[in-house]
Amino acid sequence: MTAVREAAAFIDRTLQNEGAWYRADEVEGRLGGSLASYGASVGAVRGTVRDALRKFPDLDHHGVVFLASALWGVPKPGSRPVFERRLAAVVLLQVRISMLRHTDLTRIEGFLRSAMTAELAQPLITDVLDPLLGALEGQDRKRAAAVLARWQADPDHQLRAAARIGGNHD
Repeated sequence: MTAVREAAAFIDRTLQNEGAWYRADEVEGRLGGSLASYGASVGAVRGTVRDALRKFPDLDHHGVVFLASALWGVPKPGSRPVFERRLAAVVLLQVRISMLRHTDLTRIEGFLRSAMTAELAQPLITDVLDPLLGALEGQDRKRAAAVLARWQADPDHQLRAAARIGGNHD
């Protein structure tokens, strides 16, 4: 998993270098301080993920999902999660959607539960979950349906919203 650590460090460092204090202040204020911000633009986040995938072309399914999890987490102990890192995780999953499996629904569930903002939850639902579910067939689709049924009864509003979107694939 050295490549995953290196890719996460590359993305984190690049996003910090692309950041601007005034954007960071605006993002943190807009999100109510629940997430930290480097102040990198959405375009910089997308470009950084693209560059990371070019630099680390051998990331397989496990590498992609572990990298997404590393980016979703906090950059160092005691710090807050960073909006741009989490957005990079969403972009990574969007770009590598064809690699995702029904077993990744648990990871997506964790991301949705901890998104802290619709700015992260909505693209997870519409640009990751929806196409993932649309590509599933047979037993994988049945297993995903069981997960979505559980989400429908969950108190978390993001999961209920995801279950509604996922229900469109029945």
